[in-house]
Amino acid sequence: MPHHAAEEPLPQTRAELLVLHEAARRRRQAAKLGGEAWTEASMDVERIEVEIARVERAMDPPAG
Repeated sequence: MPHHAAEEPLPQTRAELLVLHEAARRRRQAAKLGGEAWTEASMDVERIEVEIARVERAMDPPAG
């Protein structure tokens, strides 16, 4: 089974999340549109983006 972010807790720093986001976007780009790998990578991108937004909202001042 392919490795994807849903298998493990996400890091809590924006920098680490951005690295994961880039990797997930590359996986999605390389996968066949609509296939299982594309779907998994898309779900990873979504999950990582939500966490990036959470971290950015908690920044003082918020990232913008």
